[in-house]
Amino acid sequence: MSKIGIVAGGGQFPILFAKAARAEGRQVMVAAHKGESDPQIGEVADDICWVKLGQLGKVVKFFRQSGVSEAVLLGTITKTRIFKDILPDIKGLALWNRLKVRQDDSILRAVAGALEGEGIKILESTCYLQELLFPKGLLTEKKYSPGQLEDINFGWRMAREIGRLDIGQCVVVRDGTVLAVEAIEGTDAAIIRGGGLGRGKSVVVKVKKPDQDFRFDLPAIGVKTIDSMISVGAEVLAVEAGQALLFDGQAMIDQANRAGIVVVGIEEIGAGQLDLGTG
Repeated sequence: MSKIGIVAGGGQFPILFAKAARAEGRQVMVAAHKGESDPQIGEVADDICWVKLGQLGKVVKFFRQSGVSEAVLLGTITKTRIFKDILPDIKGLALWNRLKVRQDDSILRAVAGALEGEGIKILESTCYLQELLFPKGLLTEKKYSPGQLEDINFGWRMAREIGRLDIGQCVVVRDGTVLAVEAIEGTDAAIIRGGGLGRGKSVVVKVKKPDQDFRFDLPAIGVKTIDSMISVGAEVLAVEAGQALLFDGQAMIDQANRAGIVVVGIEEIGAGQLDLGTG
């Protein structure tokens, strides 16, 4: 039985992936992060090593001893921890000091490059879970209005630009005005901040980065996203179809329907042209 490694952050993605990989006949070796990874990951792992943020050398040693030659990077890391709670070992510190820019992509690409330099190939995060990719079209009972469609188009352009700059993947807009841009605080905090300013009329747009690497950091949506929108009365969620992850899809859609929130998956079919499917 071939082995696959998981460098696990928080959330359910590492657990779902581990289950899917085992169903495909793989042994799953998990390097889990203390304070981030769900302890339940241990129940679906064939072996597990708990590491602190920045202990790259410990991850490499664990994978080598386990005979891992392929791995994935999955789950969330609380980004603000890099300023107060990182405890790197020698390999981690060397990588950190080499980085000139410490944004998401630069850090993740550096980690992936370091692992591949040790003979551990990094696979796409969705290789066993294509069904989690966000679908195209209107997912909810309520349809967007012409004004909301204008904001979706506007928000798309703004989100693409902050993605190009590797700032974030989500914006909150209203009436052609940017209310919030996702940065290190994450999507939910950006929704709450921008939605509060939008006074119940805001539109949330989340897209991939223009040069998105499918090995890591795909945009992700779930029930918690809708919770954040409900808390500030946000009205529309538009997500790039096929380029983002949807967790607990039916529960998320049911929750949005109860709250009267519009959820739609969109595709870019040309420069500045969007396809929102039916709706």
